[in-house]
Amino acid sequence: MVKANWRDNPWFPSVLEEERELDLAKYPDRYHHVWEGEYARAFEGGYFASVLSQVRKEGRIGKVSADPILPLRAFWDIGGAGAKADAMAIWIVQWAGQEIRVLDYLEGQGQVLGYYTNELHHRGYKKAICYLPHDGVNANVVTGLRFKDHLRDAEFQVEVIPNQGSGAAAMRIEAVRRIFPRCWFNEPTTEAGRDALGFYHEKKDEQHDVGLGPEHDWSSHAADAFGLMAIAYEEPSRLAAFNRPIDWSKYGSSLV
Repeated sequence: MVKANWRDNPWFPSVLEEERELDLAKYPDRYHHVWEGEYARAFEGGYFASVLSQVRKEGRIGKVSADPILPLRAFWDIGGAGAKADAMAIWIVQWAGQEIRVLDYLEGQGQVLGYYTNELHHRGYKKAICYLPHDGVNANVVTGLRFKDHLRDAEFQVEVIPNQGSGAAAMRIEAVRRIFPRCWFNEPTTEAGRDALGFYHEKKDEQHDVGLGPEHDWSSHAADAFGLMAIAYEEPSRLAAFNRPIDWSKYGSSLV
């Protein structure tokens, strides 16, 4: 796939330049798709399109490197094996002072768990703490082991974040919006994940013109994993050690 935009037109007329500048000023959510050749986003009902535009405007998408001292954290949305299974999505981040450094994104569909653990090792994340949603404690019908047990067997440290209960999806969305001003994205390795975040949107009942909550589609897995990170995030204290363990007692979670 080749991206093309207005810069590639040597005969770009002044009337289109005026239109481009108007879209940039008044419609930033659609600007990068219409004028810069980026992927289409769900402009109507998109949860994160505007905050992503702000991230780009502020220059927080670029080269972001891992700090060798800080813990690596992998936030999962659990999929399944098989061609028709939900996709598996993983965000790799570091919490660095007041910043959330979004380093990498990994997604797949139908792959066995070993594919993802091998990929994490291959990308240099073998010491990452893996954060799972509440279904990480569900037992595999074949092995009888829980998802977190399989990750522990692969020598990963694991935390399971309990179900937030009624309204969990709305809580994740609001948590993401709250932490977005702290996020810095490594551009080449997070493009697919950012594209999913930009498309993630409200499902609409067109007949009654009411929202029905998040649409479950290709973008929702990346958004759910990112939302898990936002729920788990705690602003580091300036006086605390970088590797201070998170207090999960308020969530009823434990470190495995």
